[in-house]
Amino acid sequence: MARFYEQLVAALKANQPFALAVISGTKGSSPQRIGAKALFFADGKIVGTLGGGCLEAEVHSRAKKALKTGEASMFEMVLDHDFGWDDGLICGGSVSGLILPRAAESAELWRKLAGASAPIRWGVKKDFSIATIQHDEIDGDWFYQENVTPPADLWIAGSGHVAQAVAPLALKLDFAVTVFDDRPELANHNFFPPETNLRVGGWHELLKASLPKSPSFGLIVTRGHQHDALVLSEWIRQPFVFLGMIGSRRKARIMRDNFIKQKIATPEQFDKIACPVGVDIQAVGTQEIAVSVMAQFIQKRAALR
Repeated sequence: MARFYEQLVAALKANQPFALAVISGTKGSSPQRIGAKALFFADGKIVGTLGGGCLEAEVHSRAKKALKTGEASMFEMVLDHDFGWDDGLICGGSVSGLILPRAAESAELWRKLAGASAPIRWGVKKDFSIATIQHDEIDGDWFYQENVTPPADLWIAGSGHVAQAVAPLALKLDFAVTVFDDRPELANHNFFPPETNLRVGGWHELLKASLPKSPSFGLIVTRGHQHDALVLSEWIRQPFVFLGMIGSRRKARIMRDNFIKQKIATPEQFDKIACPVGVDIQAVGTQEIAVSVMAQFIQKRAALR
């Protein structure tokens, strides 16, 4: 799945008129968070989402009018039973946002955001113009501001069935995925999407790799406890934002005792490792395990924002 800014660039290439809508504020319960975006096209197509239901329908109607007039506007909607009962949208909160029918004029910025290799801050000024934001800019001059960062890196040790389920899901969820293994018969693009970076070789060489500067997450799902322990003995010293390992609580206890006894890691270092990794959803099968793992990684990534 392409990131939103990649989809925006694709819309520019298609040369179809569109309006960009952004949620810039929320109060109480709402179907989406600040920063939710959607492109509304003159032919009725929508890319992205503001939360669906009557909220999105109302913004869509206003966006179509804005495309005809070329005039940007703000909106604020109270999501009570009077507004949304027919569509089941009775969140009780309110949302505010912007409709920008001339967003295509900022094509250069959208291309930069789509290919960002470092954080970029952009926003919408009170005259509805769109621009990058410098560090010394005054917050009061802007309706909306947002930091755009490159995808977080996800390193996966192991290329078996769990890794094969996690990798495509992680790519759809805006992680840049690298898979490490010593088995070329598994660590290849017959089993992983073409966007996956594959590193194949002996483990002792593979484990010399240094993390990128961007926030990085690690997942250990090799073919056995010994290989898991080998990878963990190196990765536990890497500055991962979050590091998880598949296995039982018993496995974690035994490995923890061994790591401390052999002075591979301190108790504090080991206790930062999530094992068993994943949100407890009573997962059965590799696809459900992948969902539970990525739910936890999304949660940890969100804490960085």
